[in-house]
Amino acid sequence: MEYLYYLENASLILQLIEYLHDRPQLKVSYVTVINTIDGWVMRVRLKHQPSPQEDSNFRSILSELGILYSPPKQLQLALWSLAGGKSPVEVMRRYQVAVVSHGQPKIEEIEAFRQQFIKGFAYCPQTLAGS
Repeated sequence: MEYLYYLENASLILQLIEYLHDRPQLKVSYVTVINTIDGWVMRVRLKHQPSPQEDSNFRSILSELGILYSPPKQLQLALWSLAGGKSPVEVMRRYQVAVVSHGQPKIEEIEAFRQQFIKGFAYCPQTLAGS
């Protein structure tokens, strides 16, 4: 089972990662987080089909924090490449996207990306606002 959503800022991404950490029964296969110029794309792939209740609960949380996303072709190709085993660095070079995290969801990767970006620009854009 797979979920692909667009979220406005880093705080929402962090909330979703915490939600996944608190629910090991969802059995996450991998999470991909990509930063775009105007927000974030988060793809969650589960190892199994969740129960109808788990699916409904997760979709409710996703819909509360973001919107269902249909990526443009270049981003779709990047997501397919990551799912196919290509490294995030290779995908970033080839498709010119900012892959912040791919694999088991880690709050530290999102925070490190935020801090590096903010440090480089000396300000915090709304999309990088954290908790």
